[in-house]
Amino acid sequence: MSFLSATLARVKPSPTIAVTTKAAELKAAGRDIIGLGAGEPDFDTPQNIKDAAIAAIHDGKTKYTAVDGIPELKQAICAKFKRENGLDYEPAQVTVNSGGKQTLYNALMATLNPGDEVIIPAPYWVSYPDMVLLAGGTPVAVEATLENSFKLTPDQLEAAITPKTKWFIFNSPSNPTGAGYSRDELKALTDVLMRHPHVWVMTDDMYEHLAYDGFEFCTPAQVEPGLYERTLTCNGVSKAYAMTGWRIGYAAGPKALIAAMRKVQSQSTSNPCSVSQYAALEALNGPQDYLAANNEIFVRRRNLVVSMLSEIEGVTCPVPEGAFYVYPSIAGLIGKTTPRGVKIETDEDFATALLEDHGVAVVFGAAFGLSPNFRVSYATSDEALKEACSRIQRFCAELR
Repeated sequence: MSFLSATLARVKPSPTIAVTTKAAELKAAGRDIIGLGAGEPDFDTPQNIKDAAIAAIHDGKTKYTAVDGIPELKQAICAKFKRENGLDYEPAQVTVNSGGKQTLYNALMATLNPGDEVIIPAPYWVSYPDMVLLAGGTPVAVEATLENSFKLTPDQLEAAITPKTKWFIFNSPSNPTGAGYSRDELKALTDVLMRHPHVWVMTDDMYEHLAYDGFEFCTPAQVEPGLYERTLTCNGVSKAYAMTGWRIGYAAGPKALIAAMRKVQSQSTSNPCSVSQYAALEALNGPQDYLAANNEIFVRRRNLVVSMLSEIEGVTCPVPEGAFYVYPSIAGLIGKTTPRGVKIETDEDFATALLEDHGVAVVFGAAFGLSPNFRVSYATSDEALKEACSRIQRFCAELR
């Protein structure tokens, strides 16, 4: 339609939301569908957090708040960064937003000019490139291959930086691969960034607390204090605290950047939900013991999925360090044909045929910028994962 903006024509709808929607439609039509597409913990929000939200409602804390967060929550975020990441911030350096996605979007809208480049390691979360495009910038995807455990090398980062580079987006543990960078691996990247003072760093630390097998999370400004003045450290309560629907993300960084992001938010959504802010306050200040308990469940599920998918000929499934995804390669299945005569030429063909023939919804790798792969979210019950992986095994065994 001619009245729509040219910018919108450059942007795709979210493929992960599309897969989840398609699975829900098939389920509603009576099909037996197992959805492994959504990046959402199946745990309920902890009771103390729900109680804090209910108390906030009863106390009348239902009015507009400051544009980018209540003072108490900003203080709690400062305390969290100091306690868990060794980073010193004051409330004027903190922004609270309606989900982690808005945090990143505000920063890009506040800083990007036409021609500015943003380096994004691929595989990437589906929204990064499109948010850059919406903000008028140019996404520069750099492939982190299976051979390198889906991690960007210092040489790749160095080669991708140009005079036009404004941001480097860094996500560890990663959506979609679950790959986590060790302190030494991250230091090698920050050493590169220290040689290029015009490049800013945007971290997506949403999966910080979902780390397994002794993997120790760290974030760029923590590893290289020299990057502190040009790093936006982003996080949120969605994944660790099972609060996806509450929509609270947050970040800390230089005051001038935070003020610019506040300006964007003041003319878009204004403040995040007041009740959700009080819930997030309890999440950060309250007991944290269930994080370890939840991680034990995630490790068990991860091991189940990796072991079952690794049994499939033509599939390679690395063991991730964190998050709740696996990102298997199907290089050995490309070119094969289903019993219905559908040729698997791409990972999108694979995901479509798997959903239609065996009722398992996964997200195809091209959506994340690296093929031929697919993403499985194991944030669902052991029973559903066993049945889904059995169906994937059967589907792959039928290919000729």
